[in-house]
Amino acid sequence: MEKIIESSSPEETFKLGKSIGENIHSGLVICLYGDLGSGKTVLAKGIGEGLGVKENITSPTFTLIQEYNTRFTGLRFIHMDLYRLKYPEEAEVIGATDYFTNDCVCLLEWPEIIEGLLPTERIDIRIEGSGIEQRRIILSGRDIPEWLEF
Repeated sequence: MEKIIESSSPEETFKLGKSIGENIHSGLVICLYGDLGSGKTVLAKGIGEGLGVKENITSPTFTLIQEYNTRFTGLRFIHMDLYRLKYPEEAEVIGATDYFTNDCVCLLEWPEIIEGLLPTERIDIRIEGSGIEQRRIILSGRDIPEWLEF
């Protein structure tokens, strides 16, 4: 299943992320694809806000994994940036797949490096466009939840 959404601004991308976050209530793996400057972190910030994260969400480019508490007791928001990894084994060493559980919403930027380790039941979000261009955001997955039907 696939859903395509157009975004004309970072504010619209953030709003989409927030809507996604507001409707997540249990573990989910979200793979986020897009070029540098496409708006992946803006979308991640929106998802975090929708989940009720109180801390400032930043790109985990250098820390690789950021963990945040959400408004739901026992549900954590895990934001990963795998851009700097060169081999899938590095993701295993840092424990990336350990977060693919029901008590975590995992958002992975640059998930291509661990394609073979990703669960089949996940949401893929591709952002096309960068800079001042309009964004085309493509949500896909085997079973996209109804709440993704905007």
